[in-house]
Amino acid sequence: MTDLFLVVKPGSYTTIQDQGRYGHQDIGVPVAGALDQFASRAANVLLGNPESAAVLECTVVGPTLAVLREAYLAVTGADMEIRLNSRTIPPWSSFRVEPGDLLRLKQVKCGCRSYLAVSGGFDVPLVMGSRSTSVTGGFGGLQGRPLKKGDFLQAAAALLPHKTGTLPAELVSTAKQGDLLLRVIPGPQDHLFASQGLETFFSSAYAISPKADRMGYRLEGPMIRRDPEARESIVSEPSLPGNIQVPADGQPIILLVEQTVGGYTKIATVISADLPRIAQALPGQEVRFQPVSLEEAHEALQEQERHMQRLGDFLTESNN
Repeated sequence: MTDLFLVVKPGSYTTIQDQGRYGHQDIGVPVAGALDQFASRAANVLLGNPESAAVLECTVVGPTLAVLREAYLAVTGADMEIRLNSRTIPPWSSFRVEPGDLLRLKQVKCGCRSYLAVSGGFDVPLVMGSRSTSVTGGFGGLQGRPLKKGDFLQAAAALLPHKTGTLPAELVSTAKQGDLLLRVIPGPQDHLFASQGLETFFSSAYAISPKADRMGYRLEGPMIRRDPEARESIVSEPSLPGNIQVPADGQPIILLVEQTVGGYTKIATVISADLPRIAQALPGQEVRFQPVSLEEAHEALQEQERHMQRLGDFLTESNN
């Protein structure tokens, strides 16, 4: 392998991620992986990579990278200004870089996280079947940490795409400003909030607090009250990305990918298809919740997969 990038500036919080590390939560190993898995997969599809190839997850302010060898790149996710030397690159597109180029991913205009993929995928050691960075555990990715100035990044060998291009607007999954409506399935402890808490939860707007990271998003708003006979906590049990905990202060927390167990009651769970929307939300943005059935959640996930298939079909047709 040869070095692809020298990190000139690391950005505010840039890590190597793939689709996650599964099968080890029973020993306390979090899933990790890209928070916006749709955008991460799309970046790889743009280059003809396996959807699970490792990418850079860039949060709010992206890195500045000196290019050391020829490669093809793609950037998806948040609307983040992308500069290749003096040229502006549109998001949700693939493009070629050559030795001596300087790539800068600047501050987001809308959304929170962008994903930078390279032909062949970023090359770091597999740990428990994944290349994802688990910062809380200190392993995976590049030495288990965010990028820092002076790091060298490598990519696996790959056939380079023979075309570059930008996805049409109808295929782009864009982050939106304003209120965020998240679809949830009530439970698993929704019965402990039946008398008043559920009504408050579904009728109120909650602001994302500054305490929002890859472990979870703390929200601020009307207090969610348990039923009078309900205890504040439960016996600790496994947690999943999207679980919404209600701690003693009644302020909900949306759990994400760096946590495995919890002892607070969970009033609802965000459906899988809406997890990418959380990944693109910023502190101060307001969140509301809409209850849906398990069948509706399955249909939403199937529609997301159909969207990904349309993206792949478009690229196949455009390259023929």
